[in-house]
Amino acid sequence: MSHSKILILDFGSQVTQLIARRVREAHVYCEIHPCDVSDEFVRNFGADGIILSGSHASVYEEETDQAPQAAFELGIPVLGICYGMQTMAQQLGGKVEAGQKREFGYAQVRARGHSALFRDIQDATNEQGHGLIDVWMSHGDKVTELPAGFKVIASNDTTPIAAMADEERKFYAVQFHPEVTHTRQGQAM
Repeated sequence: MSHSKILILDFGSQVTQLIARRVREAHVYCEIHPCDVSDEFVRNFGADGIILSGSHASVYEEETDQAPQAAFELGIPVLGICYGMQTMAQQLGGKVEAGQKREFGYAQVRARGHSALFRDIQDATNEQGHGLIDVWMSHGDKVTELPAGFKVIASNDTTPIAAMADEERKFYAVQFHPEVTHTRQGQAM
């Protein structure tokens, strides 16, 4: 194992253990902790990066879990996956709404721009030569407005904001699940 250390904040996803497994397969040490740990815990953990897991909940519900604010203040990379993307968006000033169409299963997203998260990653190209990535979606809600400083880095017709990034702060988020084998390039991400 390398000396890198990742903190996974668990929002209740049924695949949080799989996220940890993929991190460990990359020879990086990680620990899973509940999403409601204190800001002090997050600051003292000594993480080189934080992953916000998925959840079955909706971020706009009256009582819903949020990431500790310290996760966004440490100056380290943060990756939000599914619900993790949604809570990142909402907590940082974006907007999340119930989608008109749920996505569950295989989808293809177009990589947009040149994000570090998708650098040199594609499964196919469209007629215009744009990179396409095969992914596994599982969501009903979606980000409809980006927080300040973010840009869209992947999209499809059903989910116009399928991934977003604030490269300056090293915040990345994906609506799909890179940890499952159905997302063929997930480990590369």
